[in-house]
Amino acid sequence: MAAYAYGIGIGTRNKKGEWLEVFFPQPRLAPNDAIASCLASEVTNSEAGLNSSALKALREALARNGAEDDAALLAKLETQSDAQAGADEAGGEQALVVVYLTEDAAPANVPEAYLKLHLLSHRLVKPHETNLDGVLGVLHNVAWTKEGAIAIEELTERTLDARLQGRHLEVSCVDKFPKMTNYVVPSGVRIADTARVRLGAHVGPGTTVMHEGFINFNAGTLGTGMIEGRISAGVVVGVDSDLGGGSSTMGTLSGGGNIIISVGEQCLIGANAGVGIPLGDRCTIESGLYVTAGTKVSVRDADGASTEVVAARVLAGESDLLFRRNSQSGAVECLTNKTAVQLNDALHAHN
Repeated sequence: MAAYAYGIGIGTRNKKGEWLEVFFPQPRLAPNDAIASCLASEVTNSEAGLNSSALKALREALARNGAEDDAALLAKLETQSDAQAGADEAGGEQALVVVYLTEDAAPANVPEAYLKLHLLSHRLVKPHETNLDGVLGVLHNVAWTKEGAIAIEELTERTLDARLQGRHLEVSCVDKFPKMTNYVVPSGVRIADTARVRLGAHVGPGTTVMHEGFINFNAGTLGTGMIEGRISAGVVVGVDSDLGGGSSTMGTLSGGGNIIISVGEQCLIGANAGVGIPLGDRCTIESGLYVTAGTKVSVRDADGASTEVVAARVLAGESDLLFRRNSQSGAVECLTNKTAVQLNDALHAHN
């Protein structure tokens, strides 16, 4: 029995019983047939709770079929199952949830969406390797606080209750996506400002994200890199590449259309520069220059002579290119890049 993924977690529901978010400590990709079979027999709806007999059957089946860690996690969270029954009245209750995905289909509800975002941030899949169609319509806009996720319509009441108890309820942000580090901290990374990396980001080992760096969901790095600019949704940055301070990559949510923007290995996007075409390896865009698909580029040969003027989209995916602006004419030029980016090893020591 083929299966895509599953996760055992604990999440927050509002007073209406709607899921706001789910934490999956150890999401699983491609379970074996035996585990898939037991999940299929017990888990029918990821938004519905499992009764005590179903939980027991699932826990025992997992333990019998080589998933002892998941059986132990289920046992640990099983005591929270009673909270599901009171979620409608209490709001903000923590409840156990089990999600089983038979195929890589678009997420149908909040638990399924969160499982897929966890798969990305746990590096079990890379950006574009899981179907996230419609995820923005599935997720709720939530007030993220030190006391967890709170439904927007319940925020005033919760704030008042906190003040009456002598507490100040701080809202760190209002968004559909929480910050990644509240759910998973991948090994071997440095993140200077955790609020700037969303759950669903894929942060490769050896990546440094500085204070002004940003990584959206379904986007990220594949390995060592220095990120001081913006990695927009859908953008993938190769190993040993550097995004300078204030630089930007054009994502599919911000004008990139259906073109998937990627940055190859050993590339440099200079400070305040930007890219709206896929780049191959060892490419450089000088500081302050934003290269979009329609940018007119004068292509220069080895002697520096202009051979033709093309739209930048013609150069998409090519390696060893240097994009610069002519200081006299202001024209954008493209030359062969004769240098490779060398990252500072000391800056990328994460141990």
